[in-house]
Amino acid sequence: MDPLSLAALVVLGAVTGFLAGLLGIGGGMVIVPFMAIVLDRLGFDHDLVLKLAIATSLTTILFTSMSSVRAHHRRGAVRWDIVKTLAPGIVVGSLAAAQVVRFMPSRWIALFFGAFIAWTATNMLRRRPKAQGNAPARGLPGSAGMFGAGGIIGALSAFLGAGGGFLTVPFLSGRQVRIHEAVATSAACGFPIALAGSIGYVVAGLGLAMPPYTVGFVYLPGLAAVASASVLTAPLGARAAHALPVDAMRRLFACILFALSAYMFWRGLR
Repeated sequence: MDPLSLAALVVLGAVTGFLAGLLGIGGGMVIVPFMAIVLDRLGFDHDLVLKLAIATSLTTILFTSMSSVRAHHRRGAVRWDIVKTLAPGIVVGSLAAAQVVRFMPSRWIALFFGAFIAWTATNMLRRRPKAQGNAPARGLPGSAGMFGAGGIIGALSAFLGAGGGFLTVPFLSGRQVRIHEAVATSAACGFPIALAGSIGYVVAGLGLAMPPYTVGFVYLPGLAAVASASVLTAPLGARAAHALPVDAMRRLFACILFALSAYMFWRGLR
């Protein structure tokens, strides 16, 4: 890898690590499009680029989530009871999605990525904060409902190379979980998403003709560059998350999603 591409991935890791701690999004919504740009520049097969970026993004979240969740846990913001009930569905959904992505054209993945996150951002801007007490007006679903929610979160996150915050945060805040707890819990859920998804993408890529320095669909130099920088900046984002007002966090999250949606539409349609 040339020095410019390496430097770009290190900067990408620093930015996405901060976003992981700030918004609980695992950084994947930023890693995937920008890593795709770098892999295009390196001359990788266009049909493989997006799948490699997704798989590598998920693997970096293994490191980013551990770093950011420690900072959230020290503040007592992680709802571990929620993490435990979502995790089984997350694992099943993430493993399954990786196998589906192997056979999908990259154009379809890019267009779905763009459409889904645009829809998510629109819903976040429409959502109005409600007064919350200690007893939520609409509680979390039962074990079957949480397994189903975890399966959807895991599958879509693995499909898009994200840590799940784009689904987990709206789901939990819609169930009257405080926004800071929702962000912290989302960061904790990012670990089982990333672990199961990474294993799934390694298995899915076995036996295929891949570029050098890959394990399955995971590109090791990209993983090393992004992960090494992201683990340093994730705690900074987590501290910032507890200092920002709810409305500002929601608007920032939505604006990031809209910008990335536009890029993925362009990539899918070009």
